[in-house]
Amino acid sequence: MLHVDIRKRMGSFLLESQFSAENEALALLGASGCGKSVTLKCIAGILRPDEGRIELDGQVLFDSAGKIDLPPQKRNVGYLFQQYALFPNMTVAQNIAVAVRDSTSRETAVAEKLRQFRLEDVAAKRPAALSGGQQQRAALARIFASQPQAILLDEPFSALDSYLKYQLELELSETLAAFPGTVLWVTHDRGEAWRNCRRVCVMDGGHTQPVQSREALFLAPGTESAARLSGCKNFAAASPKDEDVFLPEWGLTLSCRRAVPPKTTVAGIRSHHVHFAAKDEVNSFSCNVVKVIDDVFSSIVLLLPSGSAIDAPLLRMELDKAAWGAHDGEKTVTVAVRPEDILLLQKS
Repeated sequence: MLHVDIRKRMGSFLLESQFSAENEALALLGASGCGKSVTLKCIAGILRPDEGRIELDGQVLFDSAGKIDLPPQKRNVGYLFQQYALFPNMTVAQNIAVAVRDSTSRETAVAEKLRQFRLEDVAAKRPAALSGGQQQRAALARIFASQPQAILLDEPFSALDSYLKYQLELELSETLAAFPGTVLWVTHDRGEAWRNCRRVCVMDGGHTQPVQSREALFLAPGTESAARLSGCKNFAAASPKDEDVFLPEWGLTLSCRRAVPPKTTVAGIRSHHVHFAAKDEVNSFSCNVVKVIDDVFSSIVLLLPSGSAIDAPLLRMELDKAAWGAHDGEKTVTVAVRPEDILLLQKS
């Protein structure tokens, strides 16, 4: 198990990172610059926190109060950098060999990792002669050769095109499935987090939010920043009214059919949850069509609810092209949102 509770100031940026991960793949999900990579570097020992504590499987890696700060080579943590950080002047086999602690079994261990990661044919090549996929497999082979207790993945596909990313993600998930320790998976991609991690820790502005299941992140994210990271694109100021929520910018009162938390200040609505209203449907309202955007496989319709304030945000509706085609050219439409699809949020 990995426990992290640290603080570090870097100029005007303050990192406050607090979470625990078990023998699992836990996603650190956040936008660029929110502190995800800084957190990994503090765990790996590359950066030193100002205060706090880091513990891995009962061993204290860092403790400001106890004046403990183990060097990176003693932390037993594998770090997969964004650019893989292979030694350019070494072959693949040599890169793997440097990670094997027991010199008596080094040759056997290298041969095993070359087979495991399908690198036998490029064992004598240097990193510059490898494809992106081969470089990643070589970096992972080096990590596994060190027999780490935890693996830190720093946006492992950020440098790859979409097709190669898809292929390597499948390979990486299969490789990590057999790993018995903690995997900390840093990403800004909600789909990547969903496919590879059962639980998620959202980071925003240097601060971690409570760890939650991936299902909770999408069904009840809790904060506006978490909802944005989960893909929600419609937000409006909100205030509770028993089982209703009032959206003053749109002049709407929508039924939630459940108690609205008193701390609710923002309502979120996913663009695919906005739909053409059926007759007498609850939460139906008229909108002016402001703009229609033709996307690859869908139509994105930007709407302004009737009676909205002048500076009100637009409401985004995304639907199948054929579904919009039946309404193409209309200046006003009546849409609806199901009560259960309204996200009741707090400002982060």
